[in-house]
Amino acid sequence: MSLPQTKTISVVIIEDFKLTRVGLRCALNANPDIEVIGECEDAFEGLDTIRKHNPDVVLMDLGLPKMNGIEATVKVKEINPKIKVIALTSHDREEEVLAALTSGATAYCLKDIDPTKLADVVRDVAKGVCWLDPEVAQMALNSFPKVESTRVLSNSMSQEGRVPLTEREFEVLKHLVMGKSNTEIAKELIVSVHTAKAHVCSILQKMCVSDRVQAAVKAVKEGLV
Repeated sequence: MSLPQTKTISVVIIEDFKLTRVGLRCALNANPDIEVIGECEDAFEGLDTIRKHNPDVVLMDLGLPKMNGIEATVKVKEINPKIKVIALTSHDREEEVLAALTSGATAYCLKDIDPTKLADVVRDVAKGVCWLDPEVAQMALNSFPKVESTRVLSNSMSQEGRVPLTEREFEVLKHLVMGKSNTEIAKELIVSVHTAKAHVCSILQKMCVSDRVQAAVKAVKEGLV
């Protein structure tokens, strides 16, 4: 009896630096369940390739010539909202990191991400999971002024309309902003994965957001962490 075949995740890479493109392609194609079906050096070529091949995931450099990756990400979603976009950004471009947080991509990675981790991010994103690189989160945190007042707990809901999170939920939110998974959060807080997931769901509901990335961005912007 043959085992069921795992669906291959199709990927298009849009990156203007050839060496980076080649490195990304080699790293991803080393995985039997991932296939790079297109490589493009600018957004216009990339959008044409996406229309033609309809990939599952797009790796999008944000610092593209002619049309930047932010605008290109919006156009990808217009072509097919189901396509997942992973935004690629650099350590030394803080303004690019902040732009990435508003681009609407499903994940945000630094270009020097470990190849094994990148493959895991592609798999997670293909399943609908949002992911934020811890260093991207930290860079964003450093760019926003710290809120002088203490964190707002559930008993201060009426003060300034702040998000009514419990102390434990604030702990979970800090780990969420650092890009940690439910499993990693559970290990850090010594609770079950089910409990960690429940806390995350409660946080998303209270913050009126639909996913982890939106929660992280809102937490950074409002100085909750």
